[in-house]
This record gives sequence, C-alpha cells and structure tokens, in this order.
Amino acid sequence: MDYGFSKTIDLPFEQAISKVTDELKKEGFGVLTTIDVKETMKNKLNVDFKKYTILGACNPPLAHRALQAEEELGLLLPCNVIVYEKESKTIVSFFDPMIMTQVVSNPELQSIAQEVKTKLERVLKAV
Repeated sequence: MDYGFSKTIDLPFEQAISKVTDELKKEGFGVLTTIDVKETMKNKLNVDFKKYTILGACNPPLAHRALQAEEELGLLLPCNVIVYEKESKTIVSFFDPMIMTQVVSNPELQSIAQEVKTKLERVLKAV
C-alpha cells in the first residue's frame, strides 16, 4: 500500500477500535466520525460485509495550522484510520499524511504532514 501504513494486531475487532481511539487521544487526536461500513452496507444495499470501521481522526492544533497554510486542504481531512477483520485477524491502517504533500504544492505542509505522520506511527506502534 503506497498511501498508508498498517499492521495486524492481536486484539478482537471491537477492542481494537477502542485501543486505537485511546492511543489517538494520547497523541492529541479526537475521532470526529465513525463509519460502520458493515452496518451501512447492510442498511443501504442489503449486502453482508465484513467488520470494517472508518475512524475520522483530527488533531485540532495541527489541522488549524494546515488549514491556515492551505485553505482547501479540508478536502483531504480528517486523517482516516480503518479497522477491519480479514481471515479472523484484525487489521489497523492509517492514511499516510505525506500523500497530501504530493497532491498539494505547498512547502508549508511538509513539516505539518511529517508531524502528523510521526504521531500516527506512534499510535500504530502502541496498538
């Protein structure tokens, strides 16, 4: 995956979501949105889908700095984190914020994106 980083963890799905959320908080992130993809697919399409949740994480001070540097950056926010089951294992994946620097030509974003990535990598290591 060239646009994110992930790992398989030894926690059940629901505990993984809780652990990821707790570790995000330690790095100054809140979860603004939680999308239960399995439930959405069932309700909207009446199809069965694996356990799969998208967490929209935001670190307000870093988001503020980034939006001051690039007003339209809101199109790429918040930082998405996914937790899902695959073959009875739980996977946690984070969007790599450095990808934003490839989409938006603004040198001010480089250091902000790197700071966000460093924090998200610590979260992933802690789960």
